[in-house]
Amino acid sequence: MNIVITGAGKGIGLSLVQRFLASAKNDDKIFALSRNIKQLQDIKTSKPYLFPIECDITNSKMLENAISLIFEKAHAIDFLVNNAGLVLNRPFTEIESIEIDNVFGTNFKAPFILIQKLLPLLTASKDAHIVNISSMGGFQGAAKFAGLSVYSSSKAALACLTECLAEEFKTTSIKINALCIGAVETEMLSEAFPYYKAPITAVEMAEFIFQFTCFNSKYINGKVIPVALSTP
Repeated sequence: MNIVITGAGKGIGLSLVQRFLASAKNDDKIFALSRNIKQLQDIKTSKPYLFPIECDITNSKMLENAISLIFEKAHAIDFLVNNAGLVLNRPFTEIESIEIDNVFGTNFKAPFILIQKLLPLLTASKDAHIVNISSMGGFQGAAKFAGLSVYSSSKAALACLTECLAEEFKTTSIKINALCIGAVETEMLSEAFPYYKAPITAVEMAEFIFQFTCFNSKYINGKVIPVALSTP
């Protein structure tokens, strides 16, 4: 079993890495991409099948290097979790072009490219599952909040990409789904809603994502699924 997780250095991503490690076998490989890999490196000392990769996924050269390392170490990828995300909380009239590029680069473009480049390894798996972590902010019909127009739009784009790729991959063994996450106690939530206390911890959400990633692709494909107790 080979897994790629982005945004793996903290929050839900780090908790998800730890959950996969808890059930990993010695021949498994977990590729954990993050701009900050300090905590991942600390874990690796006792987990040789963890591969922390320092990577800003919006940096084309760093992403290319990360992909090359994955190809060097693995002949197939079974699970890809596009978890990395960037939030921007700012009034619509004050948002600058570079900020739009940064948010869409992280939340949409990087997952697009990562899926595209890893496709040969995903196809090599007998039952690959791609899980895109979207947001309730990008879920059609869900409550929207002032200041989050770029963030929510980028997550909506990721959800739509999921549906499109399910159609393109329908003749392959690859399954793809999006989870639209609601309020979870993370640094990102604190940026968007500084005084709000979420009802779900990062560890609890990571457990849900782990179970969904490993076991639900047999029954669900091409779906955009809300996972929320509150929004926020």
